[in-house]
Amino acid sequence: MNTTALAANPLWYATRAGGTIALILLTATVVLGIVVGGKGAPRRIGRFEIGLLHRNLAVLTLVFLALHIATAVLDPFVRLDWAVAVVPFGASYRPLWLGLGTVAFDLLLAVLITSALRFRLGRNRWKAVHWLAYAGWPLAVLHSITAGSDATAPWMLLVDAVAIGSVVAALAFRLTMPASPRAILADVSAGPAQAGRGTRR
Repeated sequence: MNTTALAANPLWYATRAGGTIALILLTATVVLGIVVGGKGAPRRIGRFEIGLLHRNLAVLTLVFLALHIATAVLDPFVRLDWAVAVVPFGASYRPLWLGLGTVAFDLLLAVLITSALRFRLGRNRWKAVHWLAYAGWPLAVLHSITAGSDATAPWMLLVDAVAIGSVVAALAFRLTMPASPRAILADVSAGPAQAGRGTRR
């Protein structure tokens, strides 16, 4: 693929920017979910505020993912069709690595749809699907490392390293967090009706 021609194509820049920002936002969403979903949550922040931030980050992630996908499909150099957006491993260009990104997008889309139907599905079913977002994150990282034209660029390697390091640090914090009798048990998807409810022990 002609790198000079790509560099002159604004769609190429939009695809790169959309994918990179989506990865950063997805990482922030996952980190927030891990940190506040453990044995305790910040005492000065209400459950509703945490849930609202978590949902806004998730929605922004999907917005930039949509930008990433749309510009990639519209880019004449890559020659992808719209089916690639939802059907994994069918692309003619790097099918495996692009497919990982498609699976990650499908998982996040499933989380968004089931979140909108949460009260109809029930908490247990919704929560089972919600865990798919965590499975989507490593697939997104692998997609970034293997499919991107900037995968080996120092700045992209730094983004990937910070993303991985942030999630590892969040997991370490979650696993070592001491139980606090006064801590709020955070449900990052709690709605306004649950915002004022605390958990007592």
